[in-house]
Amino acid sequence: MASYRFASVYVDPKGSPIRALYKHLGEPGMISFAGGYPDPQLFDEEGLRQASERAFANSKGCLEYGATEGTPGLKNEIVRLMHTRGVSTRPENIIVTTGSQQAFDLVLRVMVEKGDRVLVEQPTYSTNIQAVHAYQANVQSVPVTADGLDVEALERMLASARVSGQLPKLLYTIPNFSNPSGATMPRERRIRLLQLAAQYQLLLVEDDPYGGLRFKGEAVPSLMALAGEVPGAQDWVVHLSSLSKIVAPGLRVGWAVAPVEILRRCSVAKQSADVGSSPWTQSIAAEYLSGGRMTTHLEHICAAYGAKCRALADGLRRELGEALAFHEPSGGMFIWARLTGTVTASELLERAIARGVMFVPGEGFQVDSSDPFTLRLSFATPTLDEVALGTRRLGEALADALARKSPQALPA
Repeated sequence: MASYRFASVYVDPKGSPIRALYKHLGEPGMISFAGGYPDPQLFDEEGLRQASERAFANSKGCLEYGATEGTPGLKNEIVRLMHTRGVSTRPENIIVTTGSQQAFDLVLRVMVEKGDRVLVEQPTYSTNIQAVHAYQANVQSVPVTADGLDVEALERMLASARVSGQLPKLLYTIPNFSNPSGATMPRERRIRLLQLAAQYQLLLVEDDPYGGLRFKGEAVPSLMALAGEVPGAQDWVVHLSSLSKIVAPGLRVGWAVAPVEILRRCSVAKQSADVGSSPWTQSIAAEYLSGGRMTTHLEHICAAYGAKCRALADGLRRELGEALAFHEPSGGMFIWARLTGTVTASELLERAIARGVMFVPGEGFQVDSSDPFTLRLSFATPTLDEVALGTRRLGEALADALARKSPQALPA
């Protein structure tokens, strides 16, 4: 066997805990609460087909290379979209990326060196924990409550770090319907977070792929939208977003809105990564956004996800009762839960797969002090009937797991 000299971070890499479950998706009758995939039945296929035809008819240039920062047409549409979200920005403050995942990777590439302290929420999106580790950062977690990032805990951490001379370089947060916790940060907490960012010169990387998926309650302005209310905060916010969850992930269209000095360096980093994102798909995205169908279609998506979320929450209460504690979100795609007894999430998953239902144990979304009793369930993809059947199977799986833990009767 060849002895390859791998980079140190890839000698023994750990893959995504979600991807590890995909081998079970093909099993007959399997119901998945695992993946964070949008429901393909809700894609606006006709609208995207029309946008694709217009993109090709209006500009054969979409078949050529494009500017690294993104096509002017799409950047202008993103400016308009961000304006509807309360953010006034300009094309020069935007870089188009191959999904928001690449946007985060570019920020890490230009900001983080080996040993730098990087803060993430706990729990947080598992793939971005991998991303930070790939740059050999010193990753530390900030706890999350039902109202999102615990800003008081963060303030204590920053005060202590200043005394030790080890201030973190950036913090990654998902303020709206976080993956995996489903939590949304209230306005007052966002303002305090922005004040801390300005005070400690802490770069906030705000990831907002789910903000458009609110199905109840009032929308909360993004950190970037609120930054103008806090002196000095605008220089310390990078906003990431994407069309993956609200239009279609196959477009692979994401973007970052950030200060020009950060984006200039991200552009150079992107040149060495992929030269530039596909002008073809950017043109389709631009035509779709300019056509005006997204607003109406998004209302349809939110209504469907709201019904599925309620069905999942009701099913979990009915089938698992007090054995599972969780907070029902107001949008997004996920419910974060915790088993209250002696059965761990991994033990439950083993019995659940045998029963034909899957979820993701929560340990993969945690940096340290992992809680083996936590789990993430996505309500986006299953049908309402599958949600009902899946929760019933989860209840049966828990009964199986509890029976395995029961002491066996001793022989007489």
